[in-house]
Amino acid sequence: MFQGINGSDGIGIGQAQVAIEPDLSYTPTAHNNPEAERERYNSALDAFCDHTQAQADRMAVTVGEEESQIMIGHINMARDPFMIDEITNRINNGMSAEQAVDEVCDMFYGMFDGMDDPLMRERAADVQDIRVGLLANLLGKEVVDLSVLPAGSIVVVKDLTPSMTADIDKENVAGIVTETGGRTSHSAIIARALEIPAVLSVPNACTICRSGDTVVVDGTRGEVFVNPSEEDLAHFEAEAKAAAEAKAALNAYRGKPTETADGEKVLLVANIGNPDDATAAIEHDAEGVGLFRSEFLFMDSKELPSEEEQFAAYQKVVLRMKDQPVIIRTLDVGGDKEIPYLDLQKEENPFMGYRAVRYCLANPDQYKVQLRALLRASAFGDIKIMVPLVTSLEEIRDVKALVEECKKELDAEGIKYNPNIEVGTMIETPAASLIADDLAAECDFFSIGTNDLIGYTMCADRGNDRIAYLYSVYNPAVLRSIKRVIECGNEAGIMVGMCGEAAADPLLIPLLISFGLGEYSVSAPSVLRTRKIISEWSKAEADELAEKVMKLKTAGEVKDALAKAAK
Repeated sequence: MFQGINGSDGIGIGQAQVAIEPDLSYTPTAHNNPEAERERYNSALDAFCDHTQAQADRMAVTVGEEESQIMIGHINMARDPFMIDEITNRINNGMSAEQAVDEVCDMFYGMFDGMDDPLMRERAADVQDIRVGLLANLLGKEVVDLSVLPAGSIVVVKDLTPSMTADIDKENVAGIVTETGGRTSHSAIIARALEIPAVLSVPNACTICRSGDTVVVDGTRGEVFVNPSEEDLAHFEAEAKAAAEAKAALNAYRGKPTETADGEKVLLVANIGNPDDATAAIEHDAEGVGLFRSEFLFMDSKELPSEEEQFAAYQKVVLRMKDQPVIIRTLDVGGDKEIPYLDLQKEENPFMGYRAVRYCLANPDQYKVQLRALLRASAFGDIKIMVPLVTSLEEIRDVKALVEECKKELDAEGIKYNPNIEVGTMIETPAASLIADDLAAECDFFSIGTNDLIGYTMCADRGNDRIAYLYSVYNPAVLRSIKRVIECGNEAGIMVGMCGEAAADPLLIPLLISFGLGEYSVSAPSVLRTRKIISEWSKAEADELAEKVMKLKTAGEVKDALAKAAK
């Protein structure tokens, strides 16, 4: 057995297909014809962008619109004026196109790889993807093609880049094994979206495995087995069959209300990243949208999206969801979300800096464009406005004041909107948790963002493997914070939801039932499984478990107790 990082859950069994990267070596040579070298580079760049756009278009259909934007990001980076200028300047100074591309990509790689933020370090892998694509075009080499693989293939590769993942035919790939990469890498994100089991960072995987070997990929445990015994193989096949049957059995919960074993109803909704993702939410039987990340409208544009562009996107979602609720988070820029045209200054600690509602309130005219678009779209369905990263009462009051300004403007223009539109906040900081009682008096709803709440509460970066033991929703400090937020919201009579990954955690769900969580917002593929788990617990059973668990002192004790009680 070989241990790695669990990149995507599930068990995959098949024959190894070891993907060998092309030989991109070359001999640096000087030249005296910069015009010809520039033309070679421009042709290679155009070919790379055309191929990548085709991959993005295919991914938008086969994987999802949000995931396809990873490939669009490759195009934007490759066409970045600074990168192009750096390459062109080197060519003009006598460097070959190959060497200029190599040197500049190496510079960008070092820049991203040296950043403290692990999510930004992942951009280094994107730079490497661009380097390989451009050099392959310049040298006339074929890059790894995973679009034509036999059924039941286990892809084994040193580094599964986003461009490789984009070519994968889901029907023929049973699992993925890599020598590098982490759970937050773009490739891992795409693998999870494709629901392909993946284990990452297995040392020497390409040497250990040979094409044709029988390989078992346990993406849940992060384990890889090469040429297992007949007895072990039979065990894994039985486990994989049971998992497939359990997944198929979830269809029995399609079209049913989301309620506990004793009939307490809750709302089960989906997280989406763009308007087209609403289709997946409907297909997976979500009861609405609990989080629409509106920043992707801004990240996918070369300039601030206009009021009309934003209105069209919000209207599209709400019409597609019909009468179901749609919570739209206002612009959450900063941190790991860079939007070049906003010209945000580099900060030493961007996650605690000028971001989200802080940026929006400092740019009220720009913010009002989004608020007006949201109000206009509310005339077509049940839109709710959610404000991210609130840490003080003043912030939510200031946002509500801007909403009222926008209402007056729309009234003067004779434009319809929902005058009773709800404005709530995303609870994702210790400050918001501590003043949840005061915020509840100002807000129409809460949505707990556990991903950031855990990180800020524990002062732990979820991408830092060395302190991963601290980043846990089971930590008593985090659980007490969640419990308090839910209690404060319920006492004030407002809806309290959760839109972080913890909302779909099968171990945590009974605690959330006991705490009184009213809305669970999960990824679309997790909807039916979450409904099943909720249906298996009565409020009394959940309360009994919570009473025991909340007395425990460590995350390990909590997780063990919840695992033991799992049904």
